[in-house]
Amino acid sequence: MHYISDRKLAERLEVSRATLWRWTAAGNFPQPIKLSPGCTRWRLEDVESWEADRLKGTAA
Repeated sequence: MHYISDRKLAERLEVSRATLWRWTAAGNFPQPIKLSPGCTRWRLEDVESWEADRLKGTAA
């Protein structure tokens, strides 16, 4: 299983880190996993699935 930080994820999606957290809080983005105190990451497969769903939605 692969995990990605908010910093790398923001870079990947070309948005700010704050935007990621806003999307998450609003329920519009996969929930992150707290691996340890001070270490929260997203599962890469959850993000890839979210990206695929967005592409399907815009292609229709």
